[in-house]
Amino acid sequence: MSERAEMKGPVTRRRRTTITGSGPVKQANGSKSHDAGEKPPQSPGAEAKTDVVSMHPSNGKPDREMGASEQQLPHSPSRKHMSVVEEFNERLSCHVLQESLLSSASGYSNYRGILNWCVVMLVLSNARLFLENIIKYGILVDPIQVVSLFLKDPYSWPAACLIIASNVFILATLYTERRLAVGTISQRTGGILHIFNLTSILIFPAATVLTLTSMTPVGGILSLGAYSILFLKLYSYQDTNRWCRQIRQMKAKRLTRSYSCPSVAQSNGSAVQSHVSYPGNLTHRDMYYFVFAPTLCYQLNFPRSRRIRIRFLMRRLFEMLFFMQLLVGLIQQWMVPTIQNSMKPFQEMDFSRMVERLLKLAVPNHLIWLIFFYWFFHSCLNFVAELLQFGDRQFYKDWWNSETVTYFWSNWNIPVYKWCLRHFYKPMLRKGVNKFLARTAVFLMSAFFHEYLVSVPLKMFRPWAFMGMMAQVPLAWFVGRFLNGNYGNAAVWISLIIGQPVAVLMYVHDYYVIHYGSTT
Repeated sequence: MSERAEMKGPVTRRRRTTITGSGPVKQANGSKSHDAGEKPPQSPGAEAKTDVVSMHPSNGKPDREMGASEQQLPHSPSRKHMSVVEEFNERLSCHVLQESLLSSASGYSNYRGILNWCVVMLVLSNARLFLENIIKYGILVDPIQVVSLFLKDPYSWPAACLIIASNVFILATLYTERRLAVGTISQRTGGILHIFNLTSILIFPAATVLTLTSMTPVGGILSLGAYSILFLKLYSYQDTNRWCRQIRQMKAKRLTRSYSCPSVAQSNGSAVQSHVSYPGNLTHRDMYYFVFAPTLCYQLNFPRSRRIRIRFLMRRLFEMLFFMQLLVGLIQQWMVPTIQNSMKPFQEMDFSRMVERLLKLAVPNHLIWLIFFYWFFHSCLNFVAELLQFGDRQFYKDWWNSETVTYFWSNWNIPVYKWCLRHFYKPMLRKGVNKFLARTAVFLMSAFFHEYLVSVPLKMFRPWAFMGMMAQVPLAWFVGRFLNGNYGNAAVWISLIIGQPVAVLMYVHDYYVIHYGSTT
């Protein structure tokens, strides 16, 4: 039968089966007729050549099946010996219904090669900029200059002394809580003492930084940052102990999960620690563990790890030292010259040159911000957590995948987010405040602390940081309302890359005009 005849009609037709072997040829049913039900003999040396080609009744395409003889023979040849018909069909059929890989309908998601290409291009472009900077300015990294940023006089350490003085506020909070626990002072008196103590934590260091001429801007930022963290910690400490007193007043036998952390065995199932209950937590050891722990939210029983991993600790320490040196070198070599060259366009209000300098500053500023994020939130906080066997290591989430501004601020700084959610946002909701006003109040508080940490050390009051944080409210509304998916993620990245250099240039320009404007 010819090959052309086999390809016609919807009925499946089988070709003649030829059996070659040492023995005589027999049909499977004992007859010599070549019908569709014949089977080859199962001799060891037998070789079957069977190919079945059928036409599918719906689409008219050839449908290939393996013959019965080839399915049954254990020593049948591989598919290298395909039939002539099948070979020609494969030559003729080379197209399939499919989408392009870059189309969204294709469902393709493996872009690892493109990501590697982006990394390579980023490295090459920044290497060119770095080489251009070296050729133009030479080596500007100076370790001695770094020391002068912290100290004006090597025999005067105002920032360190100011941080040590914070123990007064820590002990004041602890002793006030002890008096409240035994009932020697009333709840009203204790609340007034806490308000006075927390207010002093913000006012005392700010007044010291503004009055001391020996305080450098970098030293002021470090000391005010330490006091701001202490303010949040002590507020959480007194708030949690107040909840415990309320529970005790209701004659609860043990603290519920809503107001106190469960025991360590319940929280992480690892280390077995003694369960502390109120007021047994009001000790110096418990207070100072919380002060140094990498968290802002106090609880009576923190999750603890079983042991200190020395290798993990050493890796984090190496990262801390390496990235700190890298940050200092990038700031001195790359960022400072760019900022200095940006002053003239700002003074002359040359808009095109201002935009060019802004975009030029955006690259090193954003790179330094990313390195700082890894240095602080991963290396430093994990180092402290490992040293104190602090079990909760979720200091950040996948903020780089943020498709909304709200998601970014909720995931890039988990300790601050937890504090705001626990002690500020949810209490406002319980008092009947709607969510939008409560969210706006959170951004307002964050804007205050951003301005507090910048304007006071620089000894000039400009609203740029405050306005930048408050601008996040309408930006969050716009991105959440009109941009979705990758467009929202791109908007978040653009706000990070462009927004920070704008604030940096504004503050540097004003600082430059105030301190050096008369000499130029």
